[in-house]
Amino acid sequence: MFDLASIQAALQEEQVDGWLLFDFRGSNDLARRVLDFPAEMHASRRWAYWIPAEGAPRKLNHQIESNTLAHLPGDGIRYLTWASFEEGLKSLCSGAANVAMEYSPRNGNPYISQVDAGIVELVRETGAEVVSSGDLIQRFEATLSDQQVESHLEAAHFTNLAFEKAWAQIATAMREGTTLTETGVRDSILQHFESSGLVTDHSPIVAVGPHAGDPHYETGTGTDCEITDGCFVLVDLWGKLDTPDGVYSDLTRVAVVGRDPSQREAEIFQIVADARDAAVRRVRSAFQNGERLEGWQVDRAARDVIEGAGFGEYFIHRTGHSIGRETHGNGTHMDDLETHDTRRVLPRTLFSIEPGIYLDDFGVRSEINVLIDGDGAVRITGGGTQAVIEQIRA
Repeated sequence: MFDLASIQAALQEEQVDGWLLFDFRGSNDLARRVLDFPAEMHASRRWAYWIPAEGAPRKLNHQIESNTLAHLPGDGIRYLTWASFEEGLKSLCSGAANVAMEYSPRNGNPYISQVDAGIVELVRETGAEVVSSGDLIQRFEATLSDQQVESHLEAAHFTNLAFEKAWAQIATAMREGTTLTETGVRDSILQHFESSGLVTDHSPIVAVGPHAGDPHYETGTGTDCEITDGCFVLVDLWGKLDTPDGVYSDLTRVAVVGRDPSQREAEIFQIVADARDAAVRRVRSAFQNGERLEGWQVDRAARDVIEGAGFGEYFIHRTGHSIGRETHGNGTHMDDLETHDTRRVLPRTLFSIEPGIYLDDFGVRSEINVLIDGDGAVRITGGGTQAVIEQIRA
């Protein structure tokens, strides 16, 4: 729900004069979500909404779509020509020394960069400095309500249970001598989701042997997809309750079938687990000590462990991502690889920690979900952390 008072309080805390939310034909879904833009509303022309740190908001609409922002408070400016649009934009930002927008300097954080360079140029021509709305966005898009937290915890129960069912299915196939493939396990997980009231935006990853060495492997597309005695298996699955405000749970675990892990597999797993745990310790320490924590710092805590063990080149993705109504949410990512995410890790947010090492013959990823409560308490959800490689016996 749009909350003007909370947004203005956040602007004052961030020492930003105002927030300019701009959209053209759905180009800025973050702005639409912050403003509770009606899904059924058709808007084919540019619009902008100015929220000052103090005072009344103002709207900028085209004359043929003057009701585009009718659900929001504030007076409106109607434009017709391109020149009157530019004048209207100038009027909105008049007197502001800095203006927050969905912008990231040098495209350093593409998840936030949803405003085109031309609009940024126009705002700068008013004399204002354009600053990133990254932390503002996550306050009003990535922080979770009590209901959303409960939604996540319920989803986490069922995603955790999915691993038990997957391991049991593999054990049964080994015991009975029946053929079982990656897609067979994947489809059973999806059936479990459906019966549990969960939905997902993509099928789970079930990867055998070398396929586990591909972080975004598409299940069933490899050359040898049968799960047999002695193989190594990675399962990555994510789902949420089928409700409008459902929040995802996203977990990854690994197992070996019908044997003990090899010394090499155990060694790689332990390095990944140590990296995972180092990242969790970094988060806990920051919140216990009242320290500002940024996403890149969490990534660095995990990455330093893997690099120190000599496997840095095999850790080829960020340490974690924001989780919300989408699997990859709009809050801070734990990233100092693909981006240098300087957004803060905030209370009431949820994210994954999932370091991995990916080799030619197998790969290990250990993914957990971390929930920061409103009081700063740090919780691991979805059944806790995997301590050792699962051993599936017939």
